[in-house]
Amino acid sequence: MQTEISGAAPGTAPRTAYVPVLPFMVCDAAGHYALHGVRCRACGAVIAGERLACPACGARDSFDRIELSTAGTVRAHTVVHRSFPGVKTPFVAVVVDLDGGGAVRGTLIDVDPLGPVPAHVKMVFRDSGQQDKQGKPFISYMFVPSGGAPDK
Repeated sequence: MQTEISGAAPGTAPRTAYVPVLPFMVCDAAGHYALHGVRCRACGAVIAGERLACPACGARDSFDRIELSTAGTVRAHTVVHRSFPGVKTPFVAVVVDLDGGGAVRGTLIDVDPLGPVPAHVKMVFRDSGQQDKQGKPFISYMFVPSGGAPDK
């Protein structure tokens, strides 16, 4: 079951309570989760996570670390009807172009999987419903309808 993380503000949780599902998902001392990426100094491309070379221009060792936006526009989506055992279907898989650059894949939640897909979404961090071998819950990012135009 996916539940909203409790905390002082949306997207916050005790730092040690969750295991991030991705190496570029980070949690600050206040419990605020975010995705980090890099911006190429040579061409300006934004990429989620760390890279040795820019996939857009091939530049090496020319990156600035950045925090990725939590808002974006759905570029593509599909309804998944078959998945791994224990994963509830149907669900909506999306590719989101993040405001400020970069794109990530994710799951669109809090919508009817067979209904319309919103154009604009925001990223939230929630318990994935899975645990590591020590029993600590995983935290993952997902997307929900933003209810408005993209943040610029």
